[in-house]
Amino acid sequence: MPNKKRSTNRHLPKDLQILYEDDYLLVVDKPAGLLTVQTETNKTRTAQYLLTDYVRKGNYKSRNKIFTVHRLDQWTSGVLIFAKSEEIKMKLQAQWKDTEKKYIAIVHGRMPQKEGIISSYLAENKAFVVYSTTDPAKGKLAQTAYKVLKETPQFSMLEINLLTGRKNQIRVHLTDKGCPIIGDRKYGKAHDDYKRLALHSKSISFKHPVTDKQMTFETRLPVYFHNLMKN
Repeated sequence: MPNKKRSTNRHLPKDLQILYEDDYLLVVDKPAGLLTVQTETNKTRTAQYLLTDYVRKGNYKSRNKIFTVHRLDQWTSGVLIFAKSEEIKMKLQAQWKDTEKKYIAIVHGRMPQKEGIISSYLAENKAFVVYSTTDPAKGKLAQTAYKVLKETPQFSMLEINLLTGRKNQIRVHLTDKGCPIIGDRKYGKAHDDYKRLALHSKSISFKHPVTDKQMTFETRLPVYFHNLMKN
């Protein structure tokens, strides 16, 4: 059995919460605005950097390291898994097709159908913009299942079941349906002045790579989402 550790947030910023930790992996609730991994312009304000510092407990000589299993966009909040070794990372990624990932999104307008699956091939242009195509030779198959949970005159709250894991998949698919995510500055409405992307990684369910035990982690919906639906 893996040794479940008592997590201390002494080496973490207050807005990055550890949901679970054992000898093999970490599950966290990432806040909006925090990168998953480093970029050319930001190497330290990332979940991977902060968690590596955490597992080293301030000892700069430590060889402890965190490995990225999957990513969330910078302005997407929610549940995120990291491995404590490359072996565990590879095991988790090998079973990724069987990992259930659910999101909550708030979009402009109302979906044409209350429930369905959006399917297209996704490609990326030289400007790093992802787009849908019907040509399988140009893109990779992407499938996004959705269900409308709540509607207001302006917005709809959706539960998303990510059937494939392509870059920017949810954002592109919802824009394709004429209902872009609130606050999406890349694929959304022009002159959208909302302060953040209304996309949250609600839950994830997977088999533990060592024990084979089914594990499910769910995060609270940010207050921002509740306020959007009230207004």
